[in-house]
Amino acid sequence: MNEVLEEGGPTRRAVELGSAAVLLALAVLVVWDNLRIGAGWSGSGPEAGYFPLRIGVALGACAVAVFVQALRTPDAALFATWSQLKRVAQVLVPLTIYVALIVPLGLYVASALFIAVFMVFVGRYPAWKALLMGVALNAAMFYVFEIQFKVPLPKGPLEAWLGY
Repeated sequence: MNEVLEEGGPTRRAVELGSAAVLLALAVLVVWDNLRIGAGWSGSGPEAGYFPLRIGVALGACAVAVFVQALRTPDAALFATWSQLKRVAQVLVPLTIYVALIVPLGLYVASALFIAVFMVFVGRYPAWKALLMGVALNAAMFYVFEIQFKVPLPKGPLEAWLGY
């Protein structure tokens, strides 16, 4: 246990206070936007922002509860070590880029790139094996979903060029 504490990292209190701040900011945004579009009750029933406004208020109440609970947490309690957070980032950063690439490149090309990059940088596979695996797996996915099941998934310029 002492080895973990010596390595250091963000405290549980700091992470919870940060999470509470993000939740509260989202809650304020939701409440403000729904008040803007109308969150009351009209002659024909609830306005467009009626239910989302209440969700925003509930989210704000949860953010305040997390904030209060975080203040009661001992400041020295460690949330995670820097090495643990590095391992999380090794998955989270490529995953975030992958999700952002789905719209411009399509699901299949973005997935092939994600698999290949992940295999090279995290799995330490040779680039040719990673690229082959990414392309082969997504070609199989394309065949199963698009051709056999006729399930349209997000496509990009490559699929348009190929006529799909």
